[in-house]
Amino acid sequence: MVSTQSNPQAFTDVSADPFVRGFLHRPANPNGNGLVLTHGAGSNSKAPLLVALAEIFSNAGYVVLRCDLPYRQDRSYGPPGPGEAKRDRAGLKNAIAAVKPMTAGRVFLGGHSYGGRQASMLCAERSENTPDEAAGLLLLSYPLHPPRKPEQLRTQHFFTLRTPALFVQGTRDPFGSIAEVEQALKLIPAKTNLIPVEGAGHDLGFKGKGREELPATVLKEFQMFFKD
Repeated sequence: MVSTQSNPQAFTDVSADPFVRGFLHRPANPNGNGLVLTHGAGSNSKAPLLVALAEIFSNAGYVVLRCDLPYRQDRSYGPPGPGEAKRDRAGLKNAIAAVKPMTAGRVFLGGHSYGGRQASMLCAERSENTPDEAAGLLLLSYPLHPPRKPEQLRTQHFFTLRTPALFVQGTRDPFGSIAEVEQALKLIPAKTNLIPVEGAGHDLGFKGKGREELPATVLKEFQMFFKD
């Protein structure tokens, strides 16, 4: 069987609005669950961190979709505009819907920085009487506040976030210190956990060669946190 590591498939669903576009990793031995991963504000679905996580999760049995947010589908570079967040969340909702038919179990949602923020906001927008968009969240380098502006917290939706969330944060991340993230997690009524990454900044060490041990650590902690 062809290795999932070397053969992710380009994936597009134009029946949804916004479109779903990215790369699909199909596991050789499915465990019945799925994971949608998306990128930060200046990146795309080919980000080394997302690729590394998609490969190790797929090898563990998850169907993984690395998807480009709608703003990135519209243009190949630059950050999202101020009015694009709602559409980006709709794109994540469509990505989850695209993965669900490929799985028999749960579908999780993960994102780096801006992508993680939009993922958490999407889940927080549901009412108490509607089902979760995702079974759980994997939030990588959550941008708690802009660098050097700790008073501008991006936590307003945490009070209504009822989806279990696993946070991964570098100890040198200017968008939020470990202590600041720990305080913010107290606002979330759902189950949460935090994986500190020693010495890492906002890129979690994946700007260059990457941290070979980090994806395995994230997978292990993820499986323990979201065990049935």
